[in-house]
Amino acid sequence: MGVLLIGLSIPLMRNNIKPNGWYGFRVAKTMNDPDIWYAVNHHYSYRLFWSGAACIVASLLLYLVPGLSIDAYALSVLGVFAIVFLAGLAQSIRYLKAL
Repeated sequence: MGVLLIGLSIPLMRNNIKPNGWYGFRVAKTMNDPDIWYAVNHHYSYRLFWSGAACIVASLLLYLVPGLSIDAYALSVLGVFAIVFLAGLAQSIRYLKAL
């Protein structure tokens, strides 16, 4: 999942994705103004990248924890991802509102 998120973030970082209904930070304000689309998606892409990186690091480090059940492992990785992803989403929403 982390590798997928990183892979999805790179085209957004490079402003290679035009406004569309499938991929990117899709809200009315971004869909109606290409300048806002590129600015917000560029901002959001870095948060998406770091969400993926945090997921990878958490999955690798938690794998080394002895005695951790598969359920605890999966929930812990999900928890790390959720915290980083939601923080990035909140930052991106704040950035969108500031534009």
